[in-house]
Amino acid sequence: MEDKAIKRLYYSIAEVSRITGLKQYVLRYWETEFTELRPAKNRAGNRIYRKSDIRFVFLIKRLLYQEKYTIEGARQRLRKLRKESDPSLQLSLIELKRDDLLEHIRKELSEMLDILDQKKDENVRGVAQSG
Repeated sequence: MEDKAIKRLYYSIAEVSRITGLKQYVLRYWETEFTELRPAKNRAGNRIYRKSDIRFVFLIKRLLYQEKYTIEGARQRLRKLRKESDPSLQLSLIELKRDDLLEHIRKELSEMLDILDQKKDENVRGVAQSG
């Protein structure tokens, strides 16, 4: 699916929401907070995102969700990255999607470990009570 998505010129907000795993209202909110995120609008007034917009959304998502920046901190970090022409601003959509997926897998595995630890504790308590 990713390969097909990269070949298109424009994406609707629903498609960007699905690609990035973000709710549409989050994307609209980020437009108000990050001046660089300004998708064009078609004649009907609907947002149309380009690949560069989607890359930028993934970058914002990484700064806010993975690196735990505040919105103001993310704005400052983006300004700094732009001044330095940091290569992370040039990350491909596939690389950003991969990083996002890895973070999601890491979080899921951590939750599974917590569940297993709880089950282990329950089993230890059950053995101690029956013996």
